[in-house]
Amino acid sequence: MNLMNIITKQLIEIIEWTDDSRDTLSFRWPDDDKEIKNGAQLIVRESQQVQFVSSGQYADLFGPGRHTLSTQNIPILSTLQGWKYGFNSPFKCDVYFINTRLFTGNKWGTSNPVMVRDKDFGAVRLRAFGTYDFRIVEPAKFLKEVAGTDQNFRIDEFADTMRSRIISVFTESLARAQVPVLDVAQRYGELGDALLPLINPAMTDKYGLEITSFVLENVSVPPEVEQAIDKRSSMTAIGNLNDYVKYQMGQAMASGGEGAAAATLPATMAMGFGMAQEMMKSMQGGAPAGHGSAADPFSPAAAQAAQAPAAPAAGGLQVLTPAQAAQVLGVSEADVLAEIQAGNLKARQIGSQWRIAQGALDEFLRG
Repeated sequence: MNLMNIITKQLIEIIEWTDDSRDTLSFRWPDDDKEIKNGAQLIVRESQQVQFVSSGQYADLFGPGRHTLSTQNIPILSTLQGWKYGFNSPFKCDVYFINTRLFTGNKWGTSNPVMVRDKDFGAVRLRAFGTYDFRIVEPAKFLKEVAGTDQNFRIDEFADTMRSRIISVFTESLARAQVPVLDVAQRYGELGDALLPLINPAMTDKYGLEITSFVLENVSVPPEVEQAIDKRSSMTAIGNLNDYVKYQMGQAMASGGEGAAAATLPATMAMGFGMAQEMMKSMQGGAPAGHGSAADPFSPAAAQAAQAPAAPAAGGLQVLTPAQAAQVLGVSEADVLAEIQAGNLKARQIGSQWRIAQGALDEFLRG
């Protein structure tokens, strides 16, 4: 073997890379201390880009096609190497192949809850996970910030590296978007589309990546927030509380049995309150002499008076508190206060307390 053949074998004449792994993001051409021949051929296939790096500095970038490495084709490298008038000798340079195809179905998720501020529930902790698709759009920035000098940078290494960065960008974008928690938990598809324009600029600027699709598959909130969301949904489904109570009473009365008794309980309690108030007024005003004393509530006269229809006392007004009205209606005190605030149940506020006339409650029940 003559000297010329030995020298030729130490030179790289064709540079190309065929990717059959489907999971490689970047690949550093293995030069094995060989030098690149002046006029060597660089073959870049579709969905590839080639980045030259000289002495740690990013030089020329090549897209798909067949390229002859000469001074005219590598102007940046020529400047870095000091080739002012062309070159005829071999040179050394790191060559990185970047896979620019779309990588789909990459999973992301919050390992710990992220804190967001919501106008309805205040500070809320959220957990979320989903998938995203991406491609490399700025090879130099990707090599610098993500892959580094790794000879064969694969998708599994990328997932570990980028998971926390994706979550960080997601949290910042969610805070800027100010999306209510109710929408986060109910509108996954729309939320992913809304966050994509906020996530993409940060990912491109920081890592040289473009997120083409960002999908939220699930967002979970703490149990107490879930209960609040369920209650709000239930109240929205119920609508008008007055109509709902009357509907429930009618359904139970039609079915008979214990249901009917439960349905008529509010009306029975209302009658009981009225009779009790009338008896107290009669006892305070005195009863006619005869069989039993007026001071004796268990006398025959008192029993007969209780059974007879009681006439309202002159100038007297039957008044209930919200708690008593709630017992009459068979609902919570909070529901009664809500009907008062809505204007459906007439009441008067004295100081910080509400008082409800019996007539107003009867009108409310009649609808």
